[in-house]
Amino acid sequence: MSNDFSRRVLAWFDVHGRKHLPWQQQITPYRVWLSEIMLQQTQVSTVIPYFERFIAHFPDVHSLATAPIDDVLHLWTGLGYYARARNLHRCAQVIVEQYEGEFPACVDILSQLPGIGRSTAGAILSIAHQQRAAILDGNVKRVLARHHLVDGWPGNTQTLKRLWHYAEQQTPEQRVNHYTQAMMDLGATICTRGKPACERCPVMDTCLAYAQGKIADYPGRKPKKVLPVKTVQLLMLRNPAGDILLRQRPPAGIWGGLWSFPELAVEADARIHAEDQFGPVADYEMWDSYRHTFSHYHLDITPVLLQLNKEPVRIAEPHTSMWYNIHQPPSIGLAAPVKKLLERLAEYDPRRTLILSSD
Repeated sequence: MSNDFSRRVLAWFDVHGRKHLPWQQQITPYRVWLSEIMLQQTQVSTVIPYFERFIAHFPDVHSLATAPIDDVLHLWTGLGYYARARNLHRCAQVIVEQYEGEFPACVDILSQLPGIGRSTAGAILSIAHQQRAAILDGNVKRVLARHHLVDGWPGNTQTLKRLWHYAEQQTPEQRVNHYTQAMMDLGATICTRGKPACERCPVMDTCLAYAQGKIADYPGRKPKKVLPVKTVQLLMLRNPAGDILLRQRPPAGIWGGLWSFPELAVEADARIHAEDQFGPVADYEMWDSYRHTFSHYHLDITPVLLQLNKEPVRIAEPHTSMWYNIHQPPSIGLAAPVKKLLERLAEYDPRRTLILSSD
């Protein structure tokens, strides 16, 4: 079945596969690696402009390794899952420092580098070096789980072990670069999560889930968990020049290394806190709260705009604080909610009367 499976997939790819994506041109391990990291949990259409901007600024691993982390996070702003960007930067440094800028041609070594797992390592070696190496990203998991009727959620250890078995078994000796791309394409365009186009699938007649009418049951769903809700006030402190105070978050954790607004518990009085920390507040305005959802919790955000009478003489943690010019913004990494609020502030007319509220 293995040879027949890969033969059919490759024949389908020759006619229907995607061959003009930016990272499929001028293929190098660096470009493949960058695209694979960006594509994790992110749609191709979203990744394309980010990839093109990133490559324009950092055309190779050396330029990325020597770049300030702020420049990297700035180009990643809006793409989400920012740990990917931090790992990308660190991985580039390791490759330059320990491997003279060359990606190791070994799955075991590659998969130990920051942010690179077994599947990403396989993609780099198979696509860039045409070395036989299996992949198992989300799309491939779905194809193999359905085709071989693999029970269970792919995040489960035993389920994942079975899927890797089939991934290794089906990977051909020849044209492995095309096969790797073909399996990604098959999952992304035919064997989709919802409304799969089974009638156009090259391996439909050997798919066990299709034969049993159980396509919708595979792969198994992740056990549902109620996400906890956290709350925060984001203080948008504006000095007389119209600049906004931002602080850089710690390297690890949510929005690690990105610049954000000072935070305050929702039960605290934003005006009293601001006057205690930064001096007299001329006006303030509490904006409508909204929800931002992370993978493991909801964050209910209440933005508060506070106009300071004068710029504070001293700001705590000056090395991780800055006055951000909203009309001439610096190239720094911003979390998506922060970026949107800054864009809204840039359109905001400071001359209009602020609504004073003690609610």
